[in-house]
Amino acid sequence: MRRYFHLYRVFATQFMKSLVQSKVDFIIGLLGFFLSQMFGIVFLSLVFKQIPSLNGWTFEQLVFIYGFAQIPRGIDHFLTDNIWMLAMRYVIRGEFDRFLLRPINPFFQLICDKFQADAVGELIVGFALVVFSVVNHTVTVTPVNVLLFMISVFAGALIYTSIKLFFASLAFWIKDSIAILQLAYETADFAKYPLSIYPKGIRFILTYLIPFAFVAFFPASYFLTGENVIMTIGAEVLIAGIVWIIAYAVFRKGLTVYESAGN
Repeated sequence: MRRYFHLYRVFATQFMKSLVQSKVDFIIGLLGFFLSQMFGIVFLSLVFKQIPSLNGWTFEQLVFIYGFAQIPRGIDHFLTDNIWMLAMRYVIRGEFDRFLLRPINPFFQLICDKFQADAVGELIVGFALVVFSVVNHTVTVTPVNVLLFMISVFAGALIYTSIKLFFASLAFWIKDSIAILQLAYETADFAKYPLSIYPKGIRFILTYLIPFAFVAFFPASYFLTGENVIMTIGAEVLIAGIVWIIAYAVFRKGLTVYESAGN
């Protein structure tokens, strides 16, 4: 019981430290994410001024998919952004040592070491676009859909975290995996739009290799059509579980080959 209380205290302490860190950095970061996402919506609106639909998808439907994609990404960004440091610095500089000196799960320590408060900008945009879709009757609100929505966004956040952890953990072998992680993670931008507008090669990558299609398009399509909950939300939850098991296994294996500083 004492150990779990200590875990909670570590989590709460780091959370509060992140909130009280430089207010200027927080505001600038929040505005930066907010504006970058809004520019994406402006781009969509300009495209739809020229064409009535995109491969059968209306502007309102794309707004929902775009906003839906931002919520799990924002949750992942807020809670687990420090995984980037594993790929970039902790292993190659031997700074990961401190996570192994305490009798607490190293992964838990890694994600609690820093929270990215400016991810609130992503969450604000995501929820605002989802509310816009509800107000415009693009999606229907029911108790079942609300429950499935919550399940879906957290499963989607787990997929984001798992993909990030998998590629970051490669640093245990290659020392610096930031370039690989960044390349893989940036494919998530494709998830903001319907999978059907892409050629087969991109669809294959987003579905089977780096499954970002399961964090937005597949679950969002259920809320837009109300059809095939098993192949959309159900598939997302299944994929989230599989990629997490794989990513965490790679992370644990990496701990056994970690050479610390000076080696």
